[in-house]
Amino acid sequence: MELSRAYDGLVCRSCSASFDPAVQTHRCPDCGGILDPRYDLQAIDLDRETLAGRPFDSMWRYRELLPFEADSAVSMDEGATPLVSCPTLAEEMGVGAVFIKDEGRNPTGTFKDRGQTVAITAAVQAGADEVALASAGNAGHAAAAYAGRAGLDAFVFLPSRSGFTQKAMVNVHGADLTVVEGRIGDAGAEFQAALEEHEEWFPLQTFVTPYRHEGKKTMLYEIVEQLDWAVPDAIVYPTGGGVGLVGMYKGAREFEELGLIDSSPGFYAAQATGCAPIVRAMEAGLDRHEAWDHPDTICGGIEIPDPGASPWILETLRESDGGAVATADEEILDAGVAVAQQTGVEMAPTSAAAASGAWELAEQGAFDETDTVVLVNTGAGNKEADVLRSHLMRKGV
Repeated sequence: MELSRAYDGLVCRSCSASFDPAVQTHRCPDCGGILDPRYDLQAIDLDRETLAGRPFDSMWRYRELLPFEADSAVSMDEGATPLVSCPTLAEEMGVGAVFIKDEGRNPTGTFKDRGQTVAITAAVQAGADEVALASAGNAGHAAAAYAGRAGLDAFVFLPSRSGFTQKAMVNVHGADLTVVEGRIGDAGAEFQAALEEHEEWFPLQTFVTPYRHEGKKTMLYEIVEQLDWAVPDAIVYPTGGGVGLVGMYKGAREFEELGLIDSSPGFYAAQATGCAPIVRAMEAGLDRHEAWDHPDTICGGIEIPDPGASPWILETLRESDGGAVATADEEILDAGVAVAQQTGVEMAPTSAAAASGAWELAEQGAFDETDTVVLVNTGAGNKEADVLRSHLMRKGV
């Protein structure tokens, strides 16, 4: 395997066992826990001047802090997305500044590309020929695209409620698509049943592969660099499985240890009131969520009733002095429309939970008047434009 120089192996989040990434590719074989890439940070010589001298053209510019050599990456120049200043939103929220990290500018239109570039690279390095996953939609789209670029066969399981664009593009990229009646849990169950019959498949599931959250930590790297190394006071993230949330917090700690920044942002999980297991766990003071019995939200990307990494998510929120907030679907859709009309940024309905959540947090007094708040737009609004347009039509617009 073409590993980066400082990549020091995989560590289990549950039992702390260490593994050689050339041998162990997915979950901990001892306890089934999530494996997390670790680095010998003392072996990394990286400063602000070095980064300033590199083109801002891909997340692989942070190659020292990624598992594989950049030259071996299955990449389409993902990352390096804009950080859009939104002074109107800042005025409405009563804060110093609001920025939107617009992940809709990635190759397949979502931040899922950051995870799949690393996960598909890992599959290639492991000698896989076939990859597979269940997804709410966007991760399947991204997996199909990156698998196609790598010359791998992909098997994607999507729930029937996934958007037309995601289903169509899985096919266009040449992947084998299975549409499962129901929601993400139904697609996941059928995927697991199929996986038992296909030992040759290389799973790309969130937190089953150790590499999807690893790619998404680069959002934090970019945010602080785009803010001229000023750490934002708050990052509000639309949260289902929480992959980007824990990834960004990990990235912040790595930058702190390297001396590139001296603090971490407060991370805030934004959920829908129809499926808010993280918010409920935070309010109850729990270290692990309780599964949400009857999930019901238009925001399919965050309709995750049983997030397997909830202890890590809750740790991130508490250790960063952040929090969690839930807003109703109506408020989320209103926020998506308001952001589009006031800033020009097109937020997918799922992503708009970050905007409605930030407005609610501002009303609750979570932010100071001088704070810098970053909203993560995890996906382009035009991937689900019909949802936002239907919302307007119901209002008679």
